[in-house]
Amino acid sequence: MASLAEYFPFWGNITQLEREKLESSAVARVYKSGTILHNGSQDCVGLFVIKSGQLRAKIASDEGKEMTVFRLFEGDICLFSASCIMKSLQFDLIIETEKNTELWVIPPLVYKSVMDESAAVANYTNELMASRLSEVIWLIEQVLWKSFDKRLAQFLEQENILEGSDILNITHEMIANHMGTAREVVTRMLKYFQSEGIVKLSRGKIELADKNKLKGLAG
Repeated sequence: MASLAEYFPFWGNITQLEREKLESSAVARVYKSGTILHNGSQDCVGLFVIKSGQLRAKIASDEGKEMTVFRLFEGDICLFSASCIMKSLQFDLIIETEKNTELWVIPPLVYKSVMDESAAVANYTNELMASRLSEVIWLIEQVLWKSFDKRLAQFLEQENILEGSDILNITHEMIANHMGTAREVVTRMLKYFQSEGIVKLSRGKIELADKNKLKGLAG
């Protein structure tokens, strides 16, 4: 049976009492795909330790427009769901499940108490936060400086890797929500990809017909 020791690199550098505090407070949860787990900076659910499944961290406008900021997978730790432990962090991320997910939830005050006591935990938390913020900065750079055709090609490549299949069960609307654009924009570009022999389109599915061309476009 998996334990928290397998997920936290600082485990060997904290006291037995601190380990017991984290282990005794961690609550196992199972969520179906499409479940909202965390909804903005005012929602401090706790630290997520992902045992299996896939999470999506996104931002959303008042008009309902979305963009994926990063994804989390088996073995990852979600810190933004416990953002209240870091007073200077105000970032309205929404965390939802993309696949059926099993995880532990560690209450924010429990984790903070261990972080305040242990330099190893504090250093790990800062490194984790810096890593996630680097992903946010990378995304901003992609949106600002990279053309949409290249971004879409990159997205399709990533989906191919994640799903392990050349046939992606994904709609144009879902892609638009990931990429922070309109469905019509995605549809126009996918039709261009199809005319170039890169993909084949059917209802709710995209087949990667020429992955070499796709890779070349993605750069």
